[in-house]
Amino acid sequence: MRRFLFALFLCGAPSPAGAQIDYGMSGYIDLRLVSPADERSWLQGGLGKTRYGGGDSNAQFSGAVGQGYVLLTPEILAVSVLRIEPEQRTAVDALETYLRYRPVSTGAWRWSVKGGAFFAPFSLESTEVGWSSYWTITPSAINSWFGEELRTVGAEGTLDWRTPDGTLEFIAAGFGWNDPAGVMIADRGWALSDRPTGLFDHLRLPDATLTLFGQQPPDSTPIFREFDDRAGWYAGASWDDAAGWHVELERYDNDADPSAHDGDYFAWRTRFWNAGASWKFDSFTLLSQALTGETTIDPSPGFTSTTDFDSTYLLLGWERDNWRVALRGDWFRTETHTTFGDSPALSENGDALTGAVTWLPRDWLRLTGEALWVDSKRDERAIAGLNPQQSSVELQLTARVYFD
Repeated sequence: MRRFLFALFLCGAPSPAGAQIDYGMSGYIDLRLVSPADERSWLQGGLGKTRYGGGDSNAQFSGAVGQGYVLLTPEILAVSVLRIEPEQRTAVDALETYLRYRPVSTGAWRWSVKGGAFFAPFSLESTEVGWSSYWTITPSAINSWFGEELRTVGAEGTLDWRTPDGTLEFIAAGFGWNDPAGVMIADRGWALSDRPTGLFDHLRLPDATLTLFGQQPPDSTPIFREFDDRAGWYAGASWDDAAGWHVELERYDNDADPSAHDGDYFAWRTRFWNAGASWKFDSFTLLSQALTGETTIDPSPGFTSTTDFDSTYLLLGWERDNWRVALRGDWFRTETHTTFGDSPALSENGDALTGAVTWLPRDWLRLTGEALWVDSKRDERAIAGLNPQQSSVELQLTARVYFD
């Protein structure tokens, strides 16, 4: 996969002088002041639900993201999105690298295909470069998880039917190299974080989970690996109405063999339904998504563990001139069942409220203040000597400097 992605990245590099090819680059640098939540963050092996937790610094360089593109012909586009970030395993990592072919169409029907590594188009929030949110610093639990554990390493096709009343779109994809997807939602549960996983990065497993299963922390798990040579898929449909509303529905199944593994790393059979809707009226935008699914692992003969997971959110945004204001409510849960019965330690229930105010004084500068409150119950915390019920507040002030 590394050689394949590197070849695609080269396609996104600037073209030689004199070639009639359009290309460019854009991105941002993100600097923050943070009042971290009290509980240790999941990025540090804790069970905290936020990106920054107990022990993290108040001043953070949260990363720099650059997106380069090459329009090879009017129909062929190459894109690479790279990130520099202090918490990742390599100095520079790739978030996306792909080629897209979309023939020029002036009729009612339009189609496109793309191949490489890219985010699945399931989000109504994380529509900016690098899976960042338009309205808040921190995306919802649903879209945080999409960025952490899911990536399409394969091919995706779309078919649009454009009418005076709106556009109907069908989408389908086949992919590999995502067999471990589901391990974090099972072992850690939900989290709210604006840090999507790089293609060559690993994710830190909770110290409490490792202790629960008799392993020695710390440890981490790869996410974008192939264990069973079976292709996963997703498919869906959406409608964009000329009156300003949107609805969509997708089905995802990585079709992993839950008994397949590479050493201590196992495949997780993960599948879910995702539904979303949005409505724009005057200066207001209403967004909502709902997700329900399950992930299963068979680590040894005679033992199976399945984690059911559900989450939903509702976001109300207001925008005028250089100001944006957003308020979002999240609800999430997981429930783990094993061959020997339910596992309360690995089950959870939680809620979150997020408020954000954004000011764009210049085209190249975005200032955002955000307050995030998360309340959740997870019995696994008792292993670390904590109360299973935890309520945390994370405050952030971000200065995002854009370049092109």
